[in-house]
Amino acid sequence: MTDRQLIIKITNDPAFMQNGCVVHLRDDAPCWIIDPGLPPQASHMLSYIRDHNLTPDAIVLTHAHADHIAGIDAVLEAFDALPVYLAREEWIMLTDANENLSASMGMPIVVQNAKDVRDLPVGDAIELDGMRWMIGNVAGHSPGGRSLYCAEQELVFVGDALFAGSVGRVDFHHSDGELLMKNIKETLLVLPDDTRVLSGHGPETTIGVERASNPFILHGI
Repeated sequence: MTDRQLIIKITNDPAFMQNGCVVHLRDDAPCWIIDPGLPPQASHMLSYIRDHNLTPDAIVLTHAHADHIAGIDAVLEAFDALPVYLAREEWIMLTDANENLSASMGMPIVVQNAKDVRDLPVGDAIELDGMRWMIGNVAGHSPGGRSLYCAEQELVFVGDALFAGSVGRVDFHHSDGELLMKNIKETLLVLPDDTRVLSGHGPETTIGVERASNPFILHGI
């Protein structure tokens, strides 16, 4: 275990209880804003950032379904130069309410202020405050789902690919259940058992717990 322990501030939107995160190593330091969702989640994130004198380095998106992107414009109103990291396969979802699923919910959401959108290529890495995060392929719930794994922190962000006791929905028009299970096995289950798993919804779990008890991993979708 590293001496540099990551601080994770989780906020939830009231509609979908999506886990939006501000992550950093210490106060007065760089941070990431991960998956800012529906109001008032972004405002809570920004208040936390101000209270701890953090400097946002990027908005990082595990995927671009509406509940994970709805707060981007609010964040960019406060920090307009921030890059937005998202798999290229899902860039269209930032501005297409049908693709990000918000149109079908009767509340079309589009991102208007993202001027610097950057890809998350599988196998590459991005860094925060000296921490290296490997980009993994967890597509299937969405076309370009990504995980972010930091060996130093023994931690992986998985978006909506894997949950405590479950996996992401695959009944959307752009979902692929077979692909999701393949990517969970090849990207996530190869990680050490004690790796903490932070999902887009619900409680924290570990790779070992899900390997041993997740019914979708044991029996398939």
